[in-house]
Amino acid sequence: MDFLIFIAFGLAMWAQSKVKSNFHKYARVQANAQVTGLQVARRILDQNGLYDVTIERSKRGDLSDHYDPRSKTVRLSGPIYSGSSISSLAIAAHEVGHAIQHAKGYSMLKFRSALFPAANLGSRMAPLLLILGIMAEFNQLIGVGIGLFSAAVLFQVVTLPVEYDASRRAKNQLMEMGFVTANEKKGISNVLNAAALTYVASTLIAALQLLKFVMIFAGRRD
Repeated sequence: MDFLIFIAFGLAMWAQSKVKSNFHKYARVQANAQVTGLQVARRILDQNGLYDVTIERSKRGDLSDHYDPRSKTVRLSGPIYSGSSISSLAIAAHEVGHAIQHAKGYSMLKFRSALFPAANLGSRMAPLLLILGIMAEFNQLIGVGIGLFSAAVLFQVVTLPVEYDASRRAKNQLMEMGFVTANEKKGISNVLNAAALTYVASTLIAALQLLKFVMIFAGRRD
């Protein structure tokens, strides 16, 4: 089991490096449309009637792009906000994809939002409860920790279809609205697919860790 977790961590590191390499590669390739990430995001939002969704420049640095459903705000990092590269257009459109999901009531996004409180609590408290339970040989505490950790793992599992669907919407919008050519579509896909790999890797790690804790718990009960 430890070997599998080690392999999963290796996959996660590879996926992260893949994201950065693809981002930097296509950040040097200017899109023919000559529009910025901000302009693309705004026009896609308006095309879908989402005039109440605002766009802000993120203050968290590179690759901090996200959609905040609470304030209906798309936040884009500096290179994406003002850039006109393939990477800029891909990531800007992807975050707008989440805004479209929110507006249309996409079921998996709603499910993930409902899971967030439990998942947030689980990611914060589960490791402490598991460590204390194992050290004190207190099976009930280990069981509670596993329950909380399960919520965090489920949140990550549900995140996968949410992210892939946002990327699908992004590619469709970019092509339908003429922001990218057929030749540029491959670059868009490479950027978004690399980003999706990081979610796959982190989910695999979490699932294997959960399985390890369950096996420890089952062994102690025996």
